[in-house]
Amino acid sequence: MDNLRDIYPEPTPLARVKQLDHLDVHARSFIARSPFLVMATAGADGTCDASPRGDAPGFVVVRDELTLLLPDRPGNNRVDSLTNLLSNPRVGLLFFVPGVLETLRVNGRARFISEADTLSSLSANDRLPKSALEVTVEEVYFHCGKALKRSQIWDPTRHAAEGELPSFGRILADQTKKIEAHEADARIAHAYDTTLY
Repeated sequence: MDNLRDIYPEPTPLARVKQLDHLDVHARSFIARSPFLVMATAGADGTCDASPRGDAPGFVVVRDELTLLLPDRPGNNRVDSLTNLLSNPRVGLLFFVPGVLETLRVNGRARFISEADTLSSLSANDRLPKSALEVTVEEVYFHCGKALKRSQIWDPTRHAAEGELPSFGRILADQTKKIEAHEADARIAHAYDTTLY
């Protein structure tokens, strides 16, 4: 298909003008209440990654109307997103607030920060992040809640029941054939208890 407008109408004027080039009071308030985001990156070769990031509300710091600070908490050490950012600094962030249907999209450019004074301001549970990202904001806009409303993601009656899905350890055991499920589950539980920060 050469022209998407053959099947999709033009966006409404309001949908076009809602995009800002800075973090206004509403975006700042939303980020301050957000405990979770998804970060999208792409490498120089086009390899894409979407990675979850989460902590207590306000873990992403709004330095000013054009700058965000995002600490890198311990994870699986694959560093897929961070590797992408080394060759392509473009980043997309999608912020969520539990119970709120709308999300906040922030697009911009990221650079690594490792200065001790900045990292100390992003500490949690008396632990510094290994690094942080400084995101220079280019586009900001709220996204309507249709997807979250359709999914009913915040409705607890729609949450998966315990045992409905196999454990993460079972999945790793089945997919890798390198570990027993009970051992993987024990390692995961230990990591969740001891290495969140």
